[in-house]
Amino acid sequence: MIKKKKIGISTVVLMLFITTSTVFAAANYPNVTAKSAIVMDAATGKVIYSKAAKERRYPASTTKMMSLIVALEHGNLDDVITASPNAASTEGSSLWLTQGEQMTMTDLLYGIMLISGNDATVAVAEHVSGSVQKFAELMTEKAHAIGARDTNFTNSSGLPDPNHYTTAHDLARIAAYGYKNPLFTQIVSTEHKILPPTVKGDIRDLYNENKMLWFYEGGNGVKTGYTDAAGRCLVSGAKRDNIQLIAVVLDSETMWDDSKTLLDFAFSQLKPETVFNQGDILKTTRVANGKSELLKLVANTSIILPVSEKDKDEFSTVIDAPMILEAPITKGQKLGVARVFYNNTEVAAVDLIADESVERKSFFGTLVASAWNIVTFFLKNFA
Repeated sequence: MIKKKKIGISTVVLMLFITTSTVFAAANYPNVTAKSAIVMDAATGKVIYSKAAKERRYPASTTKMMSLIVALEHGNLDDVITASPNAASTEGSSLWLTQGEQMTMTDLLYGIMLISGNDATVAVAEHVSGSVQKFAELMTEKAHAIGARDTNFTNSSGLPDPNHYTTAHDLARIAAYGYKNPLFTQIVSTEHKILPPTVKGDIRDLYNENKMLWFYEGGNGVKTGYTDAAGRCLVSGAKRDNIQLIAVVLDSETMWDDSKTLLDFAFSQLKPETVFNQGDILKTTRVANGKSELLKLVANTSIILPVSEKDKDEFSTVIDAPMILEAPITKGQKLGVARVFYNNTEVAAVDLIADESVERKSFFGTLVASAWNIVTFFLKNFA
């Protein structure tokens, strides 16, 4: 149940005091082998558990999450990319590109995320930015823009470099941002993909290296990584009951077990709570020059967020809509927004729409209404 308290006038603030009969699991914190680890809710950014999560470490191929994000935001999925000599000779895990081979951006991105093709990251980087260095600068800029400020990228693949580093917390932030893009989610959750043949190559039959997609319920991403310097790394995602979690383990002895342990713990601590249902009346506002004087504004969709026993009072909602609207108004017309905040950070929003149409008064009707208002004023004040 959600109780609402009106605080403002033109802007209404609703404090969400969320109660539940569910008994939350006791906080038996996970025991993981990873040097750094974190598990976080993607929607709110709340950290359910962390271990040395802000220590700088090498990310290995988990870097490729940001390569994917930058490619999706700056590239064209239909572009045909030609592999340069530099791309074809890239060391490490490979999509086995040959010099001059051409593939679409889309196919290269699947090759990057499913089998960690370093050569594909170079081909994409050179196509989007002209060079790997300039592409890496875009990656770092984007990381800082989304709050991953203790991160610096020098390449698109994750190959070792003293100046190529991040933290477990930053990787979780990057993954959470990525999940906002449906194409990111689609690619990182793909278990199997067959890439068509090219003039210089046969079909490529790709199976995702992220085993969490197969053996963890709700597993839907995100990226494995390994170098001698970084150790075994895994950013894993899982979604259950509308709760999207992200677990990160860096330099782990048992990355699959560590990740499962973190996700199991987090799911035990969170429960989905409905903040708004579609059609809920969130505000009633006055209508000027309309055949109806009042209009209900309703949520055009539902909002469900994960809540724990410890933070159920940390949510608030700001409803932003005019106090007076002008007729005519059409049913379903967007007239405001309700924004949900967690610890003063916006985590969700829903449009407020008109519950019904309101026709404008005729000119004669407006005159009559104005005359009546004048009569009423004099009766109240001078009778």
